[in-house]
Parts: sequence; C-alpha cells; structure tokens
Amino acid sequence: MTTLEAGDKAPKFEAKDQDGNTHTLEDYKGKKLVVFFYPKASTPGCTAEACNLRDNWKALQSQGYEILGVSADSPKRQQNFKAKYELPFPLLADEDKEVIKAFGVWGPKKFMGKEYEGIHRTTFIINEDSVLEEVITKVKTKAHAEQIL
Repeated sequence: MTTLEAGDKAPKFEAKDQDGNTHTLEDYKGKKLVVFFYPKASTPGCTAEACNLRDNWKALQSQGYEILGVSADSPKRQQNFKAKYELPFPLLADEDKEVIKAFGVWGPKKFMGKEYEGIHRTTFIINEDSVLEEVITKVKTKAHAEQIL
C-alpha cells in the first residue's frame, strides 16, 4: 500500500494526541521512533497490537524507542482506548487523515467480500535522523514488539 521504503526520509507530520498535545516529527529528532498505524481503537486486532507494545514497553524503551500510535479515531475514543488498556504511549487522533495520508497507509481494503477505504495496518521505524529504517506491512498483532526489536 504505502510507497515509502527503508532509506526514505520520514514524512513531516503534526497531529494532536488523545489529550490535545501536539506531536511533530521534529519532536523526535535524535530519537528512534516507532509510528504504528491501526484501523480503529478498541477493535480486537488493534487492541492485541497496542497491548503487545504495552507489554514490551520496557524492552522497547531500553532499545531507545519512542512509540506513537495513529488512527483516524476521535481524541475521546483514543483517550478511552489509552485509559482502558493503560497504554504508556501517545495515540494521535488523526481525524482529518493528514498523517495517515502522508505515510500512504490510507486506501482500498477488502473485508468479507466488501470493498471500502481504510487504514492499512503498517508500522514505520524511524531512526534518529528521521530516516525510515524499516516499514512493516505484515504486522503480527500479537507479536509486534518482537518484529520491531
């Protein structure tokens, strides 16, 4: 789906998280950043993925990773998702899909024979120089931290 590849510059972005705090690519300069895009907060696959990252948060931090989750959900829905599952990382509420489209993860999907537009579950690992180190398109929701590490 996405045309971004390892070695590309990460798209510049600016979006608000579940609490209204603004996050930009610049904020993470000099840090390793994992940006994971998920279709919808509190759905089974997205919950498994977010909880797997939460459960491996210490290991990811020990490797120097910061994490941002992104979906087109409202700030309120992101807030509820974060609180319910005690997620230690910010969730960007990208309702206008600017970040989602900048990373190229919005497009046609199929589910149970129906076609619709949606977010393709994709994770981008960005290095300290804002360059994509890895693009994970086949996300294993229950073992996502292992894919990253």
